[in-house]
Amino acid sequence: VNQVANLTLVSSACNMVSTAYASTKESHPYIRSVCDAAEKGVKSVTEATASCVQPVLTTLEPHVVAASEYASKGLDKLGEKIPLLQKPVEQILSDTKELVSSRVAVAKGAVSS
Repeated sequence: VNQVANLTLVSSACNMVSTAYASTKESHPYIRSVCDAAEKGVKSVTEATASCVQPVLTTLEPHVVAASEYASKGLDKLGEKIPLLQKPVEQILSDTKELVSSRVAVAKGAVSS
């Protein structure tokens, strides 16, 4: 999970969502009260679940470690094959806009001629 969260694409997307969430909460008092209540509910459920799940996780720890190592190797390979994962969302959007604009310009030129 940490390795996925540290991918540039994922971390920049999370930052964008977090910023939008905080801005929305700040701008709209009614939404803020709903979000605050939801956050408290999620926190309570997480705390209750953590205490129940801990004994199961302790039992499964060797299997979790093996799965984690396997997933880590897979993510490394994925990162090599898909360099897009190492770019921030803003750069991907900018590159996409440039690509679309250039293709539209080429299409306009073809139609004009």
